[in-house]
Amino acid sequence: MRAHHLVFALWLVMAMTGWGMDRFRAWIATTDMPPLMVETGVEIRDRDGLLLRPYTVADGRWRLATTAGAVDPDYLRMLIAYEDRRFYRHGGVDFRALGRSLWQAVLNGRVVSGGSTLTMQTARLLEEGPTGRIDGKLRQMRVAWALERRLSKPQILDLYLQLAPMGGNIEGVRAASLTYFGKEPRRLSTAEAALLVALPQSPEARRPDRFPDAARIGRDRVLSRVAAAGILTEEALVAARAEKLPEERRAFPQFAAHLADRIVSGTPLGQIHRTTIRREVQASLEALAASAVSGGDQNLQIALMVADYQTGALIASVGSGGYRADQRLGFLDMTQAVRSPGSTLKPLIYGLGFSDGLIHPETLIEDRPSRFGDYEPQNFDKSFRGTIRIRDALTQSLNIPAVAVLEQLGAARLMNAMRKSGADPVIPGSQPGLAIALGGIGMTLEDLLRIYGTIARGGLVMPLNVVSETVDPDPPLRILSPEAAWQVGNILEALPRPRNAPNATVAYKTGTSYGHRDAWAVGFDGRHVVGVWMGRADGTPIPGAFGGDLAAPVLFDAFARLGMPVAALDPPPPATIITSNANLPLPLRRFENRGAAFRDDIDAPKIIFPPDNARVESGGTGLVARLRDGAAPFTWLANGEPILLGSRDRQVQFDDLGRGFVDLTVIDAKGRATRSSFELN
Repeated sequence: MRAHHLVFALWLVMAMTGWGMDRFRAWIATTDMPPLMVETGVEIRDRDGLLLRPYTVADGRWRLATTAGAVDPDYLRMLIAYEDRRFYRHGGVDFRALGRSLWQAVLNGRVVSGGSTLTMQTARLLEEGPTGRIDGKLRQMRVAWALERRLSKPQILDLYLQLAPMGGNIEGVRAASLTYFGKEPRRLSTAEAALLVALPQSPEARRPDRFPDAARIGRDRVLSRVAAAGILTEEALVAARAEKLPEERRAFPQFAAHLADRIVSGTPLGQIHRTTIRREVQASLEALAASAVSGGDQNLQIALMVADYQTGALIASVGSGGYRADQRLGFLDMTQAVRSPGSTLKPLIYGLGFSDGLIHPETLIEDRPSRFGDYEPQNFDKSFRGTIRIRDALTQSLNIPAVAVLEQLGAARLMNAMRKSGADPVIPGSQPGLAIALGGIGMTLEDLLRIYGTIARGGLVMPLNVVSETVDPDPPLRILSPEAAWQVGNILEALPRPRNAPNATVAYKTGTSYGHRDAWAVGFDGRHVVGVWMGRADGTPIPGAFGGDLAAPVLFDAFARLGMPVAALDPPPPATIITSNANLPLPLRRFENRGAAFRDDIDAPKIIFPPDNARVESGGTGLVARLRDGAAPFTWLANGEPILLGSRDRQVQFDDLGRGFVDLTVIDAKGRATRSSFELN
C-alpha cells in the first residue's frame, strides 16, 4: 500500500472513533462551504419552452440549468450504477467504496478506482478543487458530509448534473447533450447516455470530437459495467456498442439571435426568458431570409417579422440574413433600423381619410401636376392619370393623391395615429411635412408591423408582445373606424400577387424609398401580419430595386411557411357603404384638393441651355441646345423660322445660326412652347 493510502486509512479511523460523534458533527457543522448557487447561462425560449438561444456564463463556459427531472431516466440509472451505487443510502462518503478502492490499490499497486461518491465529486466541482491529493480528498469528504446535511439527495444530484465537466468549455449533462447530440437530454439513446456518464472521468482525454478511440473505450466500459449490474440486456449492450460516436461539436441553438440580445440587454437580471416566438416558424423564416440574400449583391440584407395580430404575439423576428460579422453587416438588427418607409404609409393615410369622412374608395381625385406650397411631388413614373378613383390611386400607389389627402388631414394627424399604434417615427427636422406621405420620415420594420397589424385588427391598436407573460391591462386604442380598416384591407387584398407567388389571399402593400435604398412589403391574412425589409445595411442604394420585385415575393413565401392560409378579410361591418361613385353622398363623389395649386405646365418643355438673356460664346463650333421635359417630337424655331422638325432628341446642335441675338423656340407634341432669347458670339 502506498504511504498516502495508509495515512488516509488511519485518518478515517481517527475521525470516526477518536473524536467521538459529537465532535465530528461539530466539525462538519463549522465547514466553510462554497456557494451552493451555481451560475448557469441565460436562456431565451420559445412559447412552448423550446430553447431558442442560450448564453455562456461569465467565464465563457457553457453551463445550463437542469434538474434530474429533465434528464433521461436511463442516464440517471446508468450514472448511479457506474459512479455511486449507494448514492441514496450513504451520508456523503461511502466507506465501503473507499475500502474497496484501498484494497484494489493494495492488490494492483496503483489506484484502480477513486472511491469518490457523487456527493464528493459535487463538492470538488463546487470548489474546483484538486484531485488525487490527500488534502484535496479530505476537503471533499468534509464538504460532502456538510452538503448531505444541508441539501436533499435530488438537490445534490442536480448540482452534479450542471457542473460535471464534459470536455472543453462544456459543463453539465444538458450542455453536453446539446453540443454532442444536438438535442435536450430528455431522450437519450443507451450509447449517448453511456458517453455522458464516461466523459466526466477524463473530460479532455475522452472528447469524442478529438479523441474518438478513447471516447469509445470509456463509453464501452460504462456499458459493460451497467450491463453486469443488470441494467442492460445483452442485446441492448451489443446495439449500444455499435452506435457511432458524434464526430464534432454542434453549435448551440441561435434562433432569433438579435431579438435575444435585445431581451437580455433590456432585462439583465433575468435568467430564463419565455417568449412568444414559435421556434419552428423562426427557423423556417431564418432559412428563407438566408436564401433571399444569397448570391447576387454581396451587400444585400433582409429583415423579417411575423405577428399574430389577434393576440399581438410576435411569432418570428429575423434581424438579418445571417447572425455573423460579414460583408452584409449581419450582426445589425435591421428590424430596429430606422429607414425611409417609401409608400407603405399610404394605406394609413387613406384609412384616416375614410375614418374622417373625407373620402370613400369610390371618391374621384385628381392625379395631375400639383404644387402644395413649395412642395411639388411627382409620381414614381413621372406620368399622371388625371381623374381617378381613390381605390385605384392606392392600388397604383400614386403619390399626388396621397399627398393631397394628407394635406387635408394634416401631417400631425398622421403622426398622432402612428404614435398611438406604438410606432416611434423619426422626423427629419423639427416639424413633419407632407413629404412623410412618400417616405420622408424614419420608421422601423417593427413600426410598420404595428401599423399594419392595427389595420388588420379593424382599426384597434395591436399590442405587440414579445414576452409571453406580457399583458396589457388597458383596452386597445382605436385609430381607424372598423369600416375604414375594412375598406383599406379590401383595396389591398385586390393587389395582384407577385409572379410565381404561392396561392394565398393577402392584403399587402409594397414600398420603395428614395434612391432605391429600401424595399418593403407588409401585409396580412386572416390571422398573421408579416413585414419584410430588404436593402443594404449601410444605407447605400441598390440600383433598380423595388419593393414589388424584391420584397413582395419573400412576403408571400413567408405566408406560405405559416401553414394553411387564412382569408384576409371578414365580412364588411354593417355600416360600410359599398356603392358606386354616382350613389355616394355629394361631398364624397369628388375630393377637392383645397391646398393644391394645379399646374398644367409642370411637365411642359423647358430650354435649359442656352439660358434666357445669356451671352453665349460659340467658339466657331456652333450651338448645342438642351431641352428638359415636354412630349416628343419637338419642333425647333430660330427667330420664328423652323430649323428642325420632328426631333425626339433633347440635345441638338445647330451650326448655322449666325451671330447676334437669337430667339430660340421649341414646341412639343402637345403644342406647349418654351422660349429662350440670347446673344450668340
